[in-house]
Amino acid sequence: MSDWECDDNEDGIDTQKPAPKAAPTEWKLPGDDRQRERVFFGLRRRAPRGCSDDCIDEGSEFNRRRSGAEGRPVLQSTARRTFGDVKSDSSPPVTFTVKNASVGRVIGRGGAKIRELEELTGARIKINKGDYEGEVVIFGSSAAQHKAKEMIEDLVGDGSSRFHNVLRKGGDYGRGEDRGDYSGGVDGGIRNDSVWSATELEAANAAPARVSINWNTIRENKEKYEELKWKDLPPMKKKFYTEAESVSKLTAEEVSEWRKENNNIFVDDLKDEGEKRPFPNPCRTFLEAFELYPEVMENIEQVGFVRPTPIQSQAWPVLLSGEDLIAIAQTGTGKTLAYLLPGFIHMDGQPVPRCGRGGPGMLVLTPTRELALQIETECKKYRYKSYKSICIYGGGDRRGQINLVKDGVDIVIATPGRLNDLQMNELISLRSITYLVLDEADRMLDMGFEPQIMKILLDIRPDRQTVMTSATWPTGVRRLAKSYLKNPMMVYVGTLDLAAVNTVQQTVLIVHEDEKKSYVFDFIRNMLPQDKVLIFVGKKLVADDLSSDMCLHGVAVQSLHGDREQYDREEALKDFKESRVRVLVATDLASRGLDVHDITHVFNYDFPRNIEEYVHRVGRTGRAGRSGAAVTLVTRENWRMAPELIPILERAGQEVPEDLVLMADRYEKHKREKEMCDPRGGQGRTGGGGWGRRDSGGRGGRDRGQNWGF
Repeated sequence: MSDWECDDNEDGIDTQKPAPKAAPTEWKLPGDDRQRERVFFGLRRRAPRGCSDDCIDEGSEFNRRRSGAEGRPVLQSTARRTFGDVKSDSSPPVTFTVKNASVGRVIGRGGAKIRELEELTGARIKINKGDYEGEVVIFGSSAAQHKAKEMIEDLVGDGSSRFHNVLRKGGDYGRGEDRGDYSGGVDGGIRNDSVWSATELEAANAAPARVSINWNTIRENKEKYEELKWKDLPPMKKKFYTEAESVSKLTAEEVSEWRKENNNIFVDDLKDEGEKRPFPNPCRTFLEAFELYPEVMENIEQVGFVRPTPIQSQAWPVLLSGEDLIAIAQTGTGKTLAYLLPGFIHMDGQPVPRCGRGGPGMLVLTPTRELALQIETECKKYRYKSYKSICIYGGGDRRGQINLVKDGVDIVIATPGRLNDLQMNELISLRSITYLVLDEADRMLDMGFEPQIMKILLDIRPDRQTVMTSATWPTGVRRLAKSYLKNPMMVYVGTLDLAAVNTVQQTVLIVHEDEKKSYVFDFIRNMLPQDKVLIFVGKKLVADDLSSDMCLHGVAVQSLHGDREQYDREEALKDFKESRVRVLVATDLASRGLDVHDITHVFNYDFPRNIEEYVHRVGRTGRAGRSGAAVTLVTRENWRMAPELIPILERAGQEVPEDLVLMADRYEKHKREKEMCDPRGGQGRTGGGGWGRRDSGGRGGRDRGQNWGF
């Protein structure tokens, strides 16, 4: 079986995720002789995980009966041999790589294709995930490995593979093992009922000659090809900043003190070579930043903002100066306005008039539909120069979105999946983009959008101005920034370490899995009339189940997750924002960019998949100067997160339960013991979960769980 499985995410894009472990299945012999032969003779299908010795004995007995009936030599206990107990016919494993984009083709939906390959060749195939390529490891005899390797190479090649030809003609790819050929013609034992001759059929089914591509030459001439692609670009202007006199008079000590007092702002110049550039002084008021742009000032006054947030104060002079920027701050700190207002000024100041650009001037890429719609709302709120903005996202009216693009648009706010769809079908031109924003870049990488982002950026002019926002600074975001930003400046508020906001009181409860519902219902019964709670769960089914139970108990509730129709998602969010319901059950879809300022409580019904998501969830409350509270339920299955959760609580000045410390100590001890037993860092039979996961099929997890003393 493969370690991967292809699935569709909410924006319609194939992503790769760990395949769920199959439940033990009953081993049944196939019903006809042909199928039995395929299972027990030449094809060596592996026994299912749940197969017992009785299954293998049954197979062996069948082999003996068949041998006696037909006098044919048979392979005894084939199912057991496949797992490596008999190694006499095995060769060293064959290893090669395929591109990540082709891995899904090899695996097939639900692992169907890789199982078919294993059956047809008699080999066992394993695929290990890498950053850019998948490693294919083939076990079995030399002949089986050779067959499997050729079939996989054909499968990920030009689409005219011999593997597909064999399947199309009804042939058996593995029948010519002794001859060493893989043809499916008349000589291969396939009946020819066609009016065409065997020679004509062979010629028709022959794969066309492959075109040889010299990739080394292409890489060597990459700059030349890019120059040809972008040689006719119109001129572009980036610099629009004139420093106010009050800003230029600030001394270095005054600037340092101001940054320290305003959420401990840190700045840095990430220029690759040469001396570091002086970092612009912050604009402490709106007038210091936009005195030369009266329309922007009018919009700000109409909205009613009093003063800029720390990230805005330091980001505006950088962006108006034409530099690329990396802005790192927690959600809810004003990052959207930090890049939107300079973007408006940038588009208005271009030497090419709007009517002559042939497409949009600003592109904002964002991970979720909700965040995209929220940014579009912000764009429409300011109405600068009558710029027209549209929102492009999966799940929306595709034809309607295409028509809006064709009618002409200035600002595109999009999720990567749907935009890449329109781009690849040549329904939108990105050559006119001069101002690019990668919003919530860490979340887009978490959701597997990096391939789509890379394709989108290939069609945007390389001398653009680029802004990247993120709440964290992990390795993936650093790699993305290094690849697609040129000599950026960095502004980050607070610290690059994870730290949940200290305006939120965080409570952690150690509970049993079956007690969680009673805890959340007790919490809701004790809510005050003005309270508003966001309940986070780990799975879409749990969201539906929990919200249904609440409805049955008379609680006004809405749910938000990726399987709901777009209209229902928008209605749920609107009901929650307008307080028609005060309880929203949601997956991590709502952990970022959800602009609801009056959430009083966050309830973590399921612990998030990583500690970053915990920080984002907690950040949904305690916004805009308000205080908030977060309640988190932790079960023994979450023990691996305990060592990471404790520092978060300590840095925010929160109480750390003794049971959580005990849980962390036990996990660290278990990890040390595991490393001593397996110095190579192998994950063992339980898949690295550490606490004997329920689906591991072993008793270790249940036995060890009794030592917790719950």
